[in-house]
Amino acid sequence: MHIAIAGNIGAGKTTLTRLLCSHYGWQPRYEAVIDNPYLEDYYHDIARWSFCLETYFLKQRFKDVLDINRMSNTQTLVQDRTIYEGVHVFARYNYEHGNLSERDFTTYMELFDLMTSLTRTPDLMIYLRKSLPILIKQIQLRGRTYEQTMQLEYLQGLNEIYDDFIFNKYTGRVLTIESDDLDFEHNPFDFQKITDKIDAELFGLFSNQ
Repeated sequence: MHIAIAGNIGAGKTTLTRLLCSHYGWQPRYEAVIDNPYLEDYYHDIARWSFCLETYFLKQRFKDVLDINRMSNTQTLVQDRTIYEGVHVFARYNYEHGNLSERDFTTYMELFDLMTSLTRTPDLMIYLRKSLPILIKQIQLRGRTYEQTMQLEYLQGLNEIYDDFIFNKYTGRVLTIESDDLDFEHNPFDFQKITDKIDAELFGLFSNQ
C-alpha cells in the first residue's frame, strides 16, 4: 500500500511520516530536500532557478514513485510529498507568477504526463492542512537558513493552490487533517486523533473524531 503525506512547507509532513511508520510498522520514503543542489539558489533568485529546481524534484520523485509502485504490493510505504504536488502546486505557482516561461512549463508538463502514465496514484493521500500563521511559526522553529527569506505571499499562494489541488483537481483518495490545533509530535492524544481517522479510512474502524 502507498500512503502519501501532502502539505505546504512547514506543515509537518516529515514528522508525521516518521510517527506513522513507527506506529504502524510502515516504511518511510522521505523527500530529498537537503540534497537538491538548486535549493539555496532558488530562494535567492526564484525566476532564474525555477526550471532547474522543479525538474530536479520531478526526476527524484519519479524515481521514488517507481520504487514505491514496485514495493507497495508487498509492504506499506509512506511518502513525504508526492510527484503530483510538485507539479500541480509548486510548478504551477511558479508558472502563474512568471517564474517559469510558457515554453519551459509546457516541456515540464509533457515530461510529467509521460512519467505519470507509467505510475499509479497513492492508495491514500493525507493532506495536512495548516493556516499561514502556523506555517510561519513552524518554519521559524526548525530554523533552516534558506527558508528564513521566504516571502509571506509565497507561502500564502502555495496554501491557496494546495487547497485548489486537493479539493478540486486531485482525483485520488484523500483524508484531510485540519492540523492547526494539533501538536501530534509531542501530544499522544493529538497523534491518536490522526491515527483514528486513518484507521477509519483504511480499515473501516470506528472513529469518533
